[in-house]
Amino acid sequence: MTNTATTHTTDLSGTWALSSLDAKHTLTMPVPGDVHSALLAAGIIPDPYVGRNEADVQWVAEQDWVLEHTFDITDAAATDSWYLDLAGLDTVVDVYLNDALVLEADNSFRRHRPDVTGKLVPGVNRLKLVIKSSVRESAERQARQPFYIPYSTANSPIPNGSMLRKVQCHFGWDWNIAIAPLGVYEPPLLKRLAAARIEHVTTRQDWRDDGSVDLVVTATLFAAHHGHTSVTVDLDGTVQTLDVDLARGTTTVEHVFSVRQPDLWWPAGSGAQPLSRLIVSVAGDRVSKTIGFRRIELLTDPDEAGSRFAFRVNGVEIFCRGANWIPADALFSRVTQAGVEDLLQSAVDAHMNMIRVWGGGFYEPDWFYDLCDRLGLMVWQDFMFACNLYPSTTDFLDNVAAEVDDQVRRLSSHPSIALWCGDNELVGALTWFEESRRDRDRYLVSYDRLNRTIETTMKKAAPDLIWWPSSPAVGPLNFGDAWHADGAGDMHYWSVWHENKSFDNYRTVRPRFCSEFGFQSYTSMPVIHQFAAAKDLNIASPVMESHQKNAGGNERIAGTMFRYFRFPKDFSSFVYLSQIQQGLAIKTAVEFWRSLKPHCMGTLYWQLNDTWPVASWSSLDYGGSWKAMHYMVRRFFQPVAVAAIPSDDGKTIALSMVNDTRADVSIEVQTFLVSLSGERRPLMAASGTCPADRAATLVELSAADVPDGMLLFWSFEASDGARGEGHYVPGTYKALDLEPSGLQMTTAIRDGGIDVTISAKGLALHVMVEADVPGRFSDNAFDLTAGTSRTVRFTPTTPGEGPSPAFTAYDLQSSAG
Repeated sequence: MTNTATTHTTDLSGTWALSSLDAKHTLTMPVPGDVHSALLAAGIIPDPYVGRNEADVQWVAEQDWVLEHTFDITDAAATDSWYLDLAGLDTVVDVYLNDALVLEADNSFRRHRPDVTGKLVPGVNRLKLVIKSSVRESAERQARQPFYIPYSTANSPIPNGSMLRKVQCHFGWDWNIAIAPLGVYEPPLLKRLAAARIEHVTTRQDWRDDGSVDLVVTATLFAAHHGHTSVTVDLDGTVQTLDVDLARGTTTVEHVFSVRQPDLWWPAGSGAQPLSRLIVSVAGDRVSKTIGFRRIELLTDPDEAGSRFAFRVNGVEIFCRGANWIPADALFSRVTQAGVEDLLQSAVDAHMNMIRVWGGGFYEPDWFYDLCDRLGLMVWQDFMFACNLYPSTTDFLDNVAAEVDDQVRRLSSHPSIALWCGDNELVGALTWFEESRRDRDRYLVSYDRLNRTIETTMKKAAPDLIWWPSSPAVGPLNFGDAWHADGAGDMHYWSVWHENKSFDNYRTVRPRFCSEFGFQSYTSMPVIHQFAAAKDLNIASPVMESHQKNAGGNERIAGTMFRYFRFPKDFSSFVYLSQIQQGLAIKTAVEFWRSLKPHCMGTLYWQLNDTWPVASWSSLDYGGSWKAMHYMVRRFFQPVAVAAIPSDDGKTIALSMVNDTRADVSIEVQTFLVSLSGERRPLMAASGTCPADRAATLVELSAADVPDGMLLFWSFEASDGARGEGHYVPGTYKALDLEPSGLQMTTAIRDGGIDVTISAKGLALHVMVEADVPGRFSDNAFDLTAGTSRTVRFTPTTPGEGPSPAFTAYDLQSSAG
């Protein structure tokens, strides 16, 4: 945790006056907050997330807005030294104190501390923020460029977003609403400068061969005048006070804590997450950080296939199981710490140990990384550049350098952050635009200037951090195609979705680390009801199409259904089936790539969460409920798992076992043949040992052992307690003449939750139980054979509120009518 507090601070958070610059709209706004949410609360705009209201709120981002707040200062204090501490200003903001311009901000990722000494008056003071239209500002900056800078029109209906250092998906994305929010996202603070203040606190861990570590703490202080002060450094109650001679401007102070036997921080599933508290104090100013002792390396050594891409933590190689993180909401005011914690906990509950904070969103707040520290989620941290080309003028690069310095010094001590990546897909973007294809050298040099600025600034701020130039990338200074590079680096593999290839196509690539791949589904029915009326419940309705931001996405979902499934009987079955096929797509990729271990050492699917209710690649609905895929993720991301991998020619089926633990495990598997009526009979049993941190084939079956009209089922148990089950269909589900499954449900209320028992008279594949209220099931998206049942527990998000939930059960046979 990074937490700044001081006895000389006035927090100016609260209710501010908000008005459009033309004074047509006057209202109040909570600060921190965003303008759209304030306008919605005042009844001036409709909810942008409902229906097609997105189009009706575009005018908000085209206006300039004024925020004003008054506060009192005593006569005695007004003559002291003061400064404002401002962060999260989105984005081009002029700051006035008592009508004096004290700051011209134009980077929402920077912290600003303008000196306001002499600007305060005894009694009432007025702080005014003029937030300029990012739509107009970005257009004006584009016009000032020495050459045109292309942007991704497919992602950004609002143009020229790359001109501003602002959240890039605010201008729209192929999963996000395009409304260009604006506001103030951190508490505005007025601080009195005593002897000195703390600018930054950074740490470095120097490890010795005997396992001890030196924690090197560096504090950068700022003083208005020469002087003398004391600095207190506290690590878990071990306190050292340092006498410091202050220069005018900045002074650097260093202290080393030697820790003989540190408790090691581990990624989730590999060990515990012990954390220490570091507090640095000077003259009433105080910074607190959470420290986790761990060693981390990125292995890129050459091998027979090219070069590796694997993380090693505390001397142990870790297979990274995870997903990509996008902002928790399209509007800042709707983000809560509890909601974010729920999303991150869902990642851990599905056996994830890494998330990638994608480069078109935010550098998340300190409390976000505190959660990752505590949960054991390693963070692949992108710098905030995505899918566009960017300026490389001196003023732009200087602004970027200040941003990188701020963010790296703020975040670098978090044990969860494993890697810092220069950008998302900027190398690929060089090939996306006519201008950069026609004049590649110019745009490549421009990109390299930006990338080098980010790298050199990061390494100056924290030399020990792990740097990766771009995602995807083969390696430093390699500007080739990393989308299909099997030999080295990280891969983004999008051929199955964007090129409409079969799920089997995932088995044609052998990534070293796949940091993006995905397949879309519709958001669940309870979420759809939040934005669509009964008349809109048709995939081709204007409202549903307005909540699908990927061009051709609806056609691709439907086309895949024609390939694999019988067409669903109604709208809700269409939604259900879209989620099943999404899960099967990602399952196909993950199970094969895990079977390649250690050639492949990471799979981060796109994407974990949604910013608003929309058709997307997420496994969690907007609001945090689990889609069918997330229940599947929890199974195929188990540290010890068994999967069916068909051979290229389809003649054999290998049951592959994978072991991400540090000990050998023995695995016993039972296989069955199941008829289309759901009757099962034993096929064979097998057992084997999977070495620590490896994948191996447990048994290989002939495809001929699975007769026409039969499915292969299996269940397994491992010596470490892991267990699971699955099935394999030779061919497509639509070719199966499934007999009626005869699903039945009973419910029983117990201990604040509801037990739902589902039974089947026939074969029920991919049974999905849905509640009409938010909540979570203990299990879902499972199979039942004839005469079997399963009881799952449903826990409402808000137990005891509202009517009793109504439940609906789906399976493949009943969804087709």
